[in-house]
Amino acid sequence: MSHTIIQNAFQALASNDPDRISAVLTEDAEWLSPPGNATAVALEATHHMVGRKAIVRFFAEDFPRLFVRDVTVSFHGSHTDGERVTVEATMTATLANGNHYTNDYCFVFELRDELIHRVREYVDTVRGHRMIFGEVPQ
Repeated sequence: MSHTIIQNAFQALASNDPDRISAVLTEDAEWLSPPGNATAVALEATHHMVGRKAIVRFFAEDFPRLFVRDVTVSFHGSHTDGERVTVEATMTATLANGNHYTNDYCFVFELRDELIHRVREYVDTVRGHRMIFGEVPQ
């Protein structure tokens, strides 16, 4: 059941539809990404989104400004332990600058009442900077 919730959530996030995204999150949901990650830097966004509205705004408005087309998430595996689901995935996309993006992620989802309550995102930040900015952060 938890695995299905996460798959549905990824489809909602990829839709860029605020109503679909909102429907998979708790009101007080949080999304934590590595500080200084290239996506947050490029979009001048925070790495720690707090609240459903902030997360919906990011995925419906900000995310599509950077990842403009061909966004795909390929799942490699998942592990469910009660209300916690860990997912390994690769995301590919075409960036606004025309570059190809591909990076591996690990997400730890905490569910509450079959909704996403908290996400911890792990990603190769150096690789992300290289693809988005063509350089490695100092």
